[in-house]
Amino acid sequence: MKTPAPGRTHSIVLVLLSLAILQTTEAQKVQNDIDIYSLTVDSKVSSRFAHTVITSRVVNRADAMRKATFQMELPKKAFITNFSMVIDGVTYPGNIKEKAAAQEQYSAAVARGESAGLVRATGRKTEQFQVSVSVAPAAKVTFELVYEELLARHLGAYELLLKVRPQQLVKHLQMDIHIFEPQGISFLETESTFMTNDLAEALTTSQNKTKVGLLESQAHIRFKPTLSQQQKSPEKQDTVLDGNFLVRYDVDRTVSGGSIQIENGYFVHYFAPDSLSTIPKNVIFVIDRSGSMMGRKIKQTREALIKILDDLSPHDQFNLISFSAEATKWKPLLVPASTENVNEAKSYATGIQAQGGTNINDAMLMAVQLLEKANREELLPAGSITLIILLTDGDPTAGEINPSKIQKNVRKAVNGQHSLFCLGFGFDVSYTFLEKMALENGGLARRIYEDSDSALQLQDFYQEVANPLMTSVAFEYPSNAVESVTQDTFRVFFKGSELVVAGKLRDQSPDVFSAQVRGQLHRENVTFVMESHVAEQKEMFRSPKYIFHSFMERLWAYLTIQQLLEQTVSALDAEKQALEARALSLSLSYSFVTPLTSMVITKPEGQEQSQVAEKPVEDENRDWSVHPGGGLKVLNSAPRLGVPGRLPAPPPPFYHTTSRLVLPEMTLTDGPGGASYNADFRNKGTTTTAPPFAPVQAPSVILPLPGQTVDLLCVDLRRPQELVNLLSDPDQGVEVTGHYETAKARFLWIEVTFENPQLQVHASPEHVVMTRNRRSSAYKWKETLYSVMPGLKVTMDKEGLLLLSRPDRVTIGLLFWDGPGKGLRLLLQDTDRFSSHVNGTLGQFYQDVLWGPLDTADDSKRTLMVQGRDYSATRELKLDYQERPPGKEISCWSVEL
Repeated sequence: MKTPAPGRTHSIVLVLLSLAILQTTEAQKVQNDIDIYSLTVDSKVSSRFAHTVITSRVVNRADAMRKATFQMELPKKAFITNFSMVIDGVTYPGNIKEKAAAQEQYSAAVARGESAGLVRATGRKTEQFQVSVSVAPAAKVTFELVYEELLARHLGAYELLLKVRPQQLVKHLQMDIHIFEPQGISFLETESTFMTNDLAEALTTSQNKTKVGLLESQAHIRFKPTLSQQQKSPEKQDTVLDGNFLVRYDVDRTVSGGSIQIENGYFVHYFAPDSLSTIPKNVIFVIDRSGSMMGRKIKQTREALIKILDDLSPHDQFNLISFSAEATKWKPLLVPASTENVNEAKSYATGIQAQGGTNINDAMLMAVQLLEKANREELLPAGSITLIILLTDGDPTAGEINPSKIQKNVRKAVNGQHSLFCLGFGFDVSYTFLEKMALENGGLARRIYEDSDSALQLQDFYQEVANPLMTSVAFEYPSNAVESVTQDTFRVFFKGSELVVAGKLRDQSPDVFSAQVRGQLHRENVTFVMESHVAEQKEMFRSPKYIFHSFMERLWAYLTIQQLLEQTVSALDAEKQALEARALSLSLSYSFVTPLTSMVITKPEGQEQSQVAEKPVEDENRDWSVHPGGGLKVLNSAPRLGVPGRLPAPPPPFYHTTSRLVLPEMTLTDGPGGASYNADFRNKGTTTTAPPFAPVQAPSVILPLPGQTVDLLCVDLRRPQELVNLLSDPDQGVEVTGHYETAKARFLWIEVTFENPQLQVHASPEHVVMTRNRRSSAYKWKETLYSVMPGLKVTMDKEGLLLLSRPDRVTIGLLFWDGPGKGLRLLLQDTDRFSSHVNGTLGQFYQDVLWGPLDTADDSKRTLMVQGRDYSATRELKLDYQERPPGKEISCWSVEL
């Protein structure tokens, strides 16, 4: 491999962040001169530790110099380990250095008049890095990025996120994901925001058994689309590949709840028992109602709080504190989460209004005093856990406003007795302030992004802490067998998460490695005992097909660095320096780009643009300033609000800011013989094109009836009702309900619930929310979605049609119709697959249905008999929402219910 000759390169400092995108930055007329002829993503996940390599090869097909830009988005928790460029056979490698040393080279570049680049957070889960290089005519460049991360278990699943956005058609585009889990893979799902039916043919997923036993411990996912599959249409050269590709999975678990795995002298211990009972909790919600919360934020907070209150267990106790310049408690004491108390609390939450300043100090101390009083008076159930959940959107402005003093006051009051969780709403709050306060008191902090799904983010966070299973968890190993062990004590273990401990094995470690995990359940102490045979483990991880070399050692280093960096947040100066020194040493030894290191990349002589950036921390999103080099650079500190030149935070990957709309009606459809939306949902009735402003209205629901080949049934709901059981089929394990607003003749929402797999799909005019295993994801209408899980496929196209399809079952469609009388609509396909037990307002029409004769005086009228009830049906023109807006007029039999 060639390396650049001494003296012939300039240096460029880069702090690398994000997953792979390659794009050109030339003007439109030359945008295709830089041709990406190959783009590959190879990700190997070995025992939750992911090693991802992105390789992009480009060629300059112009007859003049062109600039190629390599742009990547990767997960925030990932550490880049290598980046290199190969230009005309010469390799320009990246070297990881201490940040101060790299900064010297950057300063020299600025002194030469070269500009600074930017690496920054781009969304909720990703960070972005880009580097440009000038490419001579006919010259080729290979970019390679390598990064690693430990996949954390979140609400019962591990998630691997890949970003796919080449911005042009690529002759050789391939993504390979290999997963090896010795415990066995219990389920595997994929989800994409760009997948189409054509692209889905390029996606293959397989699971195989290995020597581990009968468990399916290996999975391989391959995505290899052809050029034609990548095209938006045959006439266009634009690519459809632009979005996220997600892999979710979980592993099988034994009675011991854990797994010890050993490779190359290192061990990792995973612990996540799933058969334990939930410990009762005493929780106080501390809600910011200051003036800055006015508008959508307080509305979403109320919405989330109401749903969270519904999720409280009858064994829990709770209270509410709302604060602005002053703090107010809902009740003088904690109260049981009875139906009566929860309903009263929901009424109180509905009335919370935003105004005034922000007195975080008094609100937090009031919360601690409530818990302490209950403890003194022995009102806390034996073995229960105490939690404080703070939600605020700004810095303190009333009462005590010094962040350090507030942190000190809270730490002294809590005194290690309670767990504090801090939620920062938006970017006007100091995340560093909240994070330190949470970590000092046994909890964690989380950013809540100000968007249309903020309420859902709040609910998801609560689900993470809603079910404590163990407290005072301690991992114990033979002292003569291990060393350099990561964090081995944890205050609380929550359902759906996982505790991870890693370390080194001593040279004389025993052949059978044993461990104990001790903790407290609700009313008793418990000890889990686990053993692992070292020789068997060595054999298990011997195959290079599944793993990369010394992955467990790198996993140990990654976890150690992450924990050291977390400890620095709340450490005092002397201790902080020692922690940072150790984290820096490991970062350099294992070539990790962390907040303490930077990567220096050499470039060919004459390249005009040198860049620098440092891996950002969460609060760096608050303020930006112009760096002397001319580019944007994230500030290392978080100045007070109102700094000139401040830029708004970048939008999250899935969502853009929208206003909440109250939109008209929802409807249900099924074309005869399994008709469908567009190609599949078209009916066979007589149709004529509607004029642009046709007075004809779309019905609430369009149904095909069993045995009917021509006529459709148009249903309008007229009787006063709110919650409607639209249809339920216990044999198929599906139920469809809706909230119907009679006065405005519309559905406010519709919900589809499946028993297997357990999935709930909630559609509103604003978005679609899918909830599985207490984990919720929101999707805006008309944004492409393709999700495959065991026994169910979920797709949404650019027309806004969401299809829920299962093999040999009825397919259910949800549509946000944007034509006249716009609103939600429901569609059905393959209705002949309904069982004889189907029921509900609409389900009744798939039981015994008989048509009466035509009215002798008026052949546009007849009687429809359903389960012994007679309905008057009238032949009318209606607007068919199954067609694209503005739709088509159809003649159907209309019935009012």
